[in-house]
Amino acid sequence: MALDKMTIMGIDPGLAIVGYGVIEYDGFHMELIDYGAIYTPAKMWVPARLDIINDSMVKLMEKFKPDEVAFEELFFQNNQKTAIDVAQARGVCLMAAYKINNKIFEYTPLQVKQGVTGYGRADKKQVQNMVKAILGLKEIPQPDDAADAVAVAICHAQTTNYRSLRKY
Repeated sequence: MALDKMTIMGIDPGLAIVGYGVIEYDGFHMELIDYGAIYTPAKMWVPARLDIINDSMVKLMEKFKPDEVAFEELFFQNNQKTAIDVAQARGVCLMAAYKINNKIFEYTPLQVKQGVTGYGRADKKQVQNMVKAILGLKEIPQPDDAADAVAVAICHAQTTNYRSLRKY
């Protein structure tokens, strides 16, 4: 028996680019509704960039009215300045999603790779090709940040115990 259709929005947060992907899922079948990216100018003051991200996220949430929103958790190795800026952008995205729909879930990059490809150490191209295959697309969503966000949404849909992962 199929579930009611659920709209899931995946978010790949960043300061320069926030990727988003929206899918519908009925328990068996996934359909891509939309994907894209929010861009902010590199030379712009960080608070102004965060404002662009917030306004854009609110508009996306109002447009698609997702039942649930899945975020990729941040992973950084080196650059502390970049990590702080991206974390601020992620916080703005989380707040926009929370204010409109507080059904928020988070997945590590390893969980996303596992959920989409079945292998937690898959490379970016493998994940993108599986996004294309799972959704029956002719091309991989662009930019990469949007493809990553669609992968997060797919991961959420394919995670059988996702309700226990809810953080908020």
